[in-house]
Amino acid sequence: MSMIEEASVLQEFILDYLHMVMPNADISSLSYYITALMLVGLCAIVSLLITRFIVSERVTRFALKTRTDWDDILHKNHFFRRCGHIVPAIVIAVVAPLLLSHDSRVLLIIERISMLYLAIASLLIISAVLNTIEDIYKTSRLAKRAPITGFIQVAKLLFTIIVILLIISLLINKSPVILLSGMTAIAAVLLLVFRDTILGFVAGIQIAANRMFNTGDWIAMPKYEVDGEILEIGLTNVKVQNWDKTISTLPTYSLTTEAVKNWRGMSESGGRRIKRAIHIDLRSVRFCDEDMLKSFANIRYISSYIETKRHELRHYHQESKIDESDLLNSRKLTNLGTFRAYLEKYLRNHTKLNQEMTTMVRQLPPSELGLPLEIYCFSANKNWVDYEGIQADIFDHVVSMLPLFGLRAYQRDNIATMPEVN
Repeated sequence: MSMIEEASVLQEFILDYLHMVMPNADISSLSYYITALMLVGLCAIVSLLITRFIVSERVTRFALKTRTDWDDILHKNHFFRRCGHIVPAIVIAVVAPLLLSHDSRVLLIIERISMLYLAIASLLIISAVLNTIEDIYKTSRLAKRAPITGFIQVAKLLFTIIVILLIISLLINKSPVILLSGMTAIAAVLLLVFRDTILGFVAGIQIAANRMFNTGDWIAMPKYEVDGEILEIGLTNVKVQNWDKTISTLPTYSLTTEAVKNWRGMSESGGRRIKRAIHIDLRSVRFCDEDMLKSFANIRYISSYIETKRHELRHYHQESKIDESDLLNSRKLTNLGTFRAYLEKYLRNHTKLNQEMTTMVRQLPPSELGLPLEIYCFSANKNWVDYEGIQADIFDHVVSMLPLFGLRAYQRDNIATMPEVN
């Protein structure tokens, strides 16, 4: 039996039942159309319920029992559930021609509705697949090198545009090619509407190709008051969680057009830099006398340094025939130079510093605040809290050792400006 014969049999069957209630009903009557539409809708609903039952009871259980993770991620993104919507669309497209005449306008409307339903269901399925690809990619090692969130969003946008064009072509009964050719007239408007999207897409390609940024990177952008970790790099926006736990959202293209400090280099290096100076009061700097040198010789870190320097100075004075008591011509150690030598040895023996990276103690140009003595080294521990603790411990020690070398830290005297207390 052909499809046309099957359709006529079903139509006659429906008319026989309608004649029991409405003797004058025929295939072009309103009562027949209502009955046929109810049957089509009922078949679609029943097929959807059966499909969902199979998906939830069979497919879902099978996916959750397997050892692979990709099917679990498909289930989490509702892939199987969305696939169930294809069946009702197919049922409508198959059943409607069997119940309605082929020259009926109602049949044409129902067929277009089924095509719209199928297009929307297909778009949802594609979106679930793309979400699954993104989730699987995030668990791989490549995710730390280049994010693909922007590319996934671009793919979603392209498929959405395609589906919208198909829907419009179905509604106006025109070819999608004609719609595409007509879009050139509104290209300028589209460029304005999708300006951020286009700029974000181009920026996303630059970011991925050059590995400029990635999720988890610590960035600082003073212009936007951003200082924290990147949570997500999207097509148009970047989400950053600042250290005060606030969330900042900024355009994706700003990462390539604005000044951004990325701390990833520090995170991937062997240490985090400590660069801080303490200001020495110039009035406390003086030559070391014999008592001071004897006292310094008892300090473990610089005992050999004191001995070596005293031997060099003694040899120099003997060769130059200079009396060591001659303050104008003799050479002497200073408490500041000795303290600087002590700090270098102290840093070289510090167990929490990376000794393979630059370590030094240097003088900066003096100013009205004294002589800056800067410590430049790298903490082996890059964790923020631990790093701050190591840095504080070092300068606690520096400040505490100043009196032992006869030095004072510069501190502005504000007694004259303080109000009197009655």
